[in-house]
Amino acid sequence: MKNSVIIVAGGSGKRMKSAIAKQYIELKGRTILSYTIETFNKSKYIDEIILVTNEDALDFVKEEIVEKYNFEKVKAIVKGGSERQYSVYNGLKKVSLDSDVVFIHDGVRPFVGEEYIKNLSECAMEFGGCVLGAKVKDTIKVCDEKGFILDTPKRDSLWVAQTPQCFKFETIIEAYKKAEKDGFLGTDDSMLVERIGVKLKMVEGDYNNIKITTPEDLYFGEVILENLIKKY
Repeated sequence: MKNSVIIVAGGSGKRMKSAIAKQYIELKGRTILSYTIETFNKSKYIDEIILVTNEDALDFVKEEIVEKYNFEKVKAIVKGGSERQYSVYNGLKKVSLDSDVVFIHDGVRPFVGEEYIKNLSECAMEFGGCVLGAKVKDTIKVCDEKGFILDTPKRDSLWVAQTPQCFKFETIIEAYKKAEKDGFLGTDDSMLVERIGVKLKMVEGDYNNIKITTPEDLYFGEVILENLIKKY
């Protein structure tokens, strides 16, 4: 079985309040994106990596990350689009045609565990697609536009969606082609797959799989990284 991963790294530093894009901010002397790529480059369940980034960062990613750390599984580095969905589609067009499963992952989630990569791959082959996530710990309130509470959904049915999201190659391609045809823009990849009638499975992950998007996340990222270093 051949597994591919698209790592989307086209974000900005807006929420991070940084002059540089968040994926290029450093944790302990290395860019966040380099840790993310390393996770999949080392995984025995991944055969190829497609990177999607901003046009003005293509050379930097190639020279200062991929070549610097000898990430040999990186097959292509492609330019992103104006929306994340368009960036993923650009990446999908570079995936090997004999791939069975495609993972789609945020470039600023560097701490996904190997066991979850394995579980997602197996789940996608069985069900067509799946999403890594974590159960909600806090009580959630549904409010109207003025801030008044409308509903309090049962917490045990709520999950925080993470990445990777993982799909059979032919399934995600079909979903993206239909979205393009319909002019539909979704909030994540699983939403596009749900539109073509595929019932997706949630795979339980953990709370270490954070998306580093704010200054506070950098602190938590350093703590997680230190613990991982001590563990191994």
